[in-house]
Amino acid sequence: MYDVIVVGGGSAGAPAAAHLSADPGRRVLLLEAGRDWRVAEAPAAMQSANIIPFMNEPEYQAEWQWPRLLTRRTRVQTPRFYWRGKALGGSSAVNAQIAIRGVADAFDGWAEAGCEGWSAAEVLPVVDAFEDDPANGRRDGPIPVYRAPEALWGPVDLGLRQAALGLGYPWNPDLNAPTGEGVSCYPLNSRDGRRISTNEAFLEPARGRANLEIIGGALVDRVLIADGRATGVRVHLADRGWVEIAARQVLLCAGAIHSPAILLRSGLGPAAELGAMGIPVVRDMAEVGRNFMDHPTLRATIALRPEHVSRDPNQRHTNCCVTYTSGLGGGGRRDMIMIGFNHRALGEHGMPSGTGGVGASLFNAFSRGVVRLASPDPAIDPVVDENMLDDPRDVLRMRDAVHRLAALAEHPALGGIAEAITFHDSGLGLDAVTALPSDALDALMLDQAADAQHAAGSCRMTAYEEPRGVVDPDLRVKGIAGLRVADASIMPADCRANTHFTCVMIGTIAAQRIAGTGGT
Repeated sequence: MYDVIVVGGGSAGAPAAAHLSADPGRRVLLLEAGRDWRVAEAPAAMQSANIIPFMNEPEYQAEWQWPRLLTRRTRVQTPRFYWRGKALGGSSAVNAQIAIRGVADAFDGWAEAGCEGWSAAEVLPVVDAFEDDPANGRRDGPIPVYRAPEALWGPVDLGLRQAALGLGYPWNPDLNAPTGEGVSCYPLNSRDGRRISTNEAFLEPARGRANLEIIGGALVDRVLIADGRATGVRVHLADRGWVEIAARQVLLCAGAIHSPAILLRSGLGPAAELGAMGIPVVRDMAEVGRNFMDHPTLRATIALRPEHVSRDPNQRHTNCCVTYTSGLGGGGRRDMIMIGFNHRALGEHGMPSGTGGVGASLFNAFSRGVVRLASPDPAIDPVVDENMLDDPRDVLRMRDAVHRLAALAEHPALGGIAEAITFHDSGLGLDAVTALPSDALDALMLDQAADAQHAAGSCRMTAYEEPRGVVDPDLRVKGIAGLRVADASIMPADCRANTHFTCVMIGTIAAQRIAGTGGT
């Protein structure tokens, strides 16, 4: 019998499995639905600073992602493909390599809401420990932090920097500093120009351990539960078919879409929905799959002048961003971000296209969506309604963001590199869009909004004594012994950042909690 089964080897699961197996007396099994791969097997497109081909080409989607996963971004849109990694490293193997810490105020908000042990003072030292960021005096952590010099920035990076500074946004030399906002260079999890996923950072050094077993191509159906306690998992293995594997503890790290789906198939969720699927109810838990959040994004689309179009297929799509506090809708400190896109697609011969942009994204979202089962069959992806821009507080701040995009577009630093600048994919000029009445602008935003693929919140953490929610501050599923969840799904509220670093922190803390409680 295994001491711990970790389900999912992504941003949270890989560090969790590595830390848990550091104790040679603890037998750990890591199950990953996607492939088990070694660093030498990584395709060049995965390692490139330009991730757009790897994210968008069907052959890579089929091998490294969930190729049939769709989500509905807003209530007026039809479902579209959603980027999620499906391989060891999870989304850290396919994302934009952006290594941003969650905002300290956000974590303090988690603690104030009853999530003891999750304040900034308690969780940010965990991030310190896994960073290798010589610029900030943090060395020897498994994840490198790199910032590209401006000589390597693209035309929109440079234009955004100059325009934002000209409009009064301050320069912020370290986006990961505990305070400060403004124009910054993105920190990246790369070394010598090459992506470092959690597979490479955490699992490669641990592979020689006799007490750690890693199995790829392992699709988990459900957690086995007897007398209120998790006893293992039912999983389909590529070489053995369906098997049941026993364990003293199960840790779900399958992400904010697939972790709630596993709980639902295990009989943990809203009783009426489970009954409609023919799934026996183990525990009626109304919030499993609820509280889903992502970051809505709208864009000033830039048709670049020919002399500003890159000829380098490996040119990074973004290096520069602008974080700011909107002061609207109760968003709190650093609730917004604007992002430079040097290119958004590939043109002829695999070269970056002549289309760039500046995106504005709401990084403290209040709108909430839902993850539901489409079928009890684990091979069928869940139904996801993101429901972005449903909360009036989000709409208010995104209206303001569109006006800020228009101001940036009028600045010569951006206007000078553009043949035309329009609003998102509408073809409308930003002047025309900002002149619209509020209700018309709101409708256009709902129609055009994209997301940042930062799925979170669907197994919400709440206080120990709170009957609602899915997990407690020790990440234990409420009412079920021996079962924890540790990934972006547990976030009780937005972390106000790209989610990768926060997920690594969550997986690390989960391992610490399991080790500290003897697996109970």
